Amino acid sequence: MSNDFMAAMRQTLDAVRAGKPAHATRLIQGALTGKVDAAAPPAARKPDHPTDAPPRRSRPLSQVIADLAARSPGRGASLRGPVRAPDLPEGSVFERRRHDGPHGARDYRLFRPSGRNGPVRGVVMMLHGCTQTPEDFAAGTGMNRHAEDNGLIVLYPEQSRGDNMQLCWNWFRPGDQRSDSGEAALLAGLGTAVLSEFGLADAGLFVSGLSAGGAMAALIANTHPDLVTAASVHSGLAPGSAQDVVSAFAAMRGDASGRAEALTVPAIIFHGSADGTVAPVNAGRLAGPMSATSERTGTSASRGFDVLSGRNASGHPVEVWRIEGAGHAWSGGQAEGSYTDPSGPDASAESLRFFLQVLEGRSAGV
Repeated sequence: MSNDFMAAMRQTLDAVRAGKPAHATRLIQGALTGKVDAAAPPAARKPDHPTDAPPRRSRPLSQVIADLAARSPGRGASLRGPVRAPDLPEGSVFERRRHDGPHGARDYRLFRPSGRNGPVRGVVMMLHGCTQTPEDFAAGTGMNRHAEDNGLIVLYPEQSRGDNMQLCWNWFRPGDQRSDSGEAALLAGLGTAVLSEFGLADAGLFVSGLSAGGAMAALIANTHPDLVTAASVHSGLAPGSAQDVVSAFAAMRGDASGRAEALTVPAIIFHGSADGTVAPVNAGRLAGPMSATSERTGTSASRGFDVLSGRNASGHPVEVWRIEGAGHAWSGGQAEGSYTDPSGPDASAESLRFFLQVLEGRSAGV
């Protein structure tokens, strides 16, 4: 981690203690984009009544950064109030449930297609980003509509404020990066339970997510490769990129980590070239070294994109989509949700296309 970045973190703490949250937020944004302001920290604000003012209590730097994270959405982000449940295809169900397992409990939403387009073929787990909810994520990605067309069940786990105040999945904590404990194990247990309930264990679980949800999806894929058939990661980070909040911000900024691991399952990866929250270099770290590569370019809804296809180090298919000019937002998403960009290729449709290709290839023994 660079000296400039650490200096920015110290200046951020000074700004918060001085009662200047706006300046602290600008410092965080500058640190994440590499535009670190090396100016001296702001002078402490004098209380109106010095003799009556209680002494300031210091907070850990990690807590300061975590609190500021929600105030610093990246380019392309669209923050709103509560989002109602998305409109449903006739005959489908979008119900609220709760999972209780050996590694913890979470509420979740489950979408079941109407069945008009044939039998159910698999289960997709959709992991929302920070500050989002299952309803918000379902509305913004439009995934239920695509799942209806393709005969897929979709489950949307919900992070609780008791486990993360900003509703982020805790992808950066060592205790949540394990196969046998924490959130990765909890979510894998939820996926296993739903697969068993609907008799779809042979299809395996498809995992997808945005930002912190994308990072957690990648974690589940690597900690449970026998469960996960394929992964879709949008604006996310590689497993092992961080071990605490400070290293999480460094990874988001693009700093390298010797512990980062490429995905070991079939994967489709999306990242906007103008993402100011999670540096685009993280897409390459998710893919890792690729062989038998090919490239193509295209345009969708006025946005250009290029796709690098190939095989990862484990021999599985990988696609890396670079979306020109897109920020930290779900490509091709719906305006009803937060962190969406209606321009560009439809990440939901492309994810399901990739998932079903992998499933068909596995059935054919490819």
